[in-house]
Amino acid sequence: MFLALRTKFSRISRELALFAIASFAVGMAGSLVDSTLNNFLNDSFTLSPFQRSFLELPRELPGFIVVFASALLWFLGSRKLGALSLLLGSVGIFLVGFASKTYTVMVLFLFIFSMGQHLFLPVASTIGMELSRDGKTGQRLGQMNAIRNLAAIIGSTLVFVGFKYLNFNYKHTFTIAAACFILGMILMALMKPSKVEKVNRKSFLKLRKEYTLFYVLAVLFGSRKQIFITFAPWVIVTVFGKPTQTIATLIVIGGIFGILFQPLLGKAIDKLGEKVVLASEAVLLIVVCLGYAFGKTFFSMNVAFYIACGCYLLDQVLMSVGMARSTYMKKIALQESDIQPALSASITIDHLFSISIALIGGEIWNRFGFQYVFIFGVLIAIINFFAAMRIKIPAQKNDLILAEDSAINPK
Repeated sequence: MFLALRTKFSRISRELALFAIASFAVGMAGSLVDSTLNNFLNDSFTLSPFQRSFLELPRELPGFIVVFASALLWFLGSRKLGALSLLLGSVGIFLVGFASKTYTVMVLFLFIFSMGQHLFLPVASTIGMELSRDGKTGQRLGQMNAIRNLAAIIGSTLVFVGFKYLNFNYKHTFTIAAACFILGMILMALMKPSKVEKVNRKSFLKLRKEYTLFYVLAVLFGSRKQIFITFAPWVIVTVFGKPTQTIATLIVIGGIFGILFQPLLGKAIDKLGEKVVLASEAVLLIVVCLGYAFGKTFFSMNVAFYIACGCYLLDQVLMSVGMARSTYMKKIALQESDIQPALSASITIDHLFSISIALIGGEIWNRFGFQYVFIFGVLIAIINFFAAMRIKIPAQKNDLILAEDSAINPK
């Protein structure tokens, strides 16, 4: 068994090894921030639900402008751009921890951190698909996500142990996160520069009608994502009054599930197709939103809390289904050079709507209660289901992918 593992790892290319370790560092940094940011905001600035949701405007604005930044920096190529994005993330989160003297100043530093995060998103998908074999893009993205999940477990465990036993404060976690981003930056910088094709910058800003459904799926993902990122943890922190360790524990558990689920999800995308995977996600999201909305109505506080935790875990795992949108884009791309601009554009589109959902959701919470935010989420999930059912892969392209896969992996 040891020899088999050794042989398998010896076949991993230098570029894939560097990217895998960088992905691990990024995953750990992200979990350290995700585990503590909501509590940091609550403890440092005592935000109301609407103020918390309004904060998503400057936090998610980088996601909206990422397509313009990508167009401006296209000459760097995906790997150098990835290194730059991680540098921004490191500087931003370090300053959030050490220089947030006022709410306004904190918002500025959070913007820098978020700019780095959002620039990295399309780059990570692009590099992952570059380093995959034809017909196995879903599997490769699943493997990279599994690595980030393992890192999230370690990062969140560190938060739990640190805050419970080692007298950690937010400066400790944000410093470690910044160091992880720097490590990821160095590893990305050590990768061979990606081939930079001569791409017209306007191609980053142009929406093609051939990719309309891909853009629609981005709209729906941005809408459902914001409910998970902003309102789900806010329910656990404020409605149920749970401390930092609770979110950290949930991220650890979700990460364990993710390690097992991500590679299987990648294989499911390759075998079953994006339509089945994305439609199934939409059905499960309906269940998740109903659990958040009505758990407290029909059950005791303790049972409702466990239902909310179960919904959080399921939703955390389902966030990974986003890789199906990336593989769908690769399959319908008219040319290879369309992929990164389209992925960047999709992030801009999804953030345009996620910012809107954050503001609308905050107002809904204030006026009617948190339950109605998740009822709104049910509606989004239903629309998502019908959109996913419209997915079609061009026959010629699908046959080519299957033929290439058979050539690589003959039975």
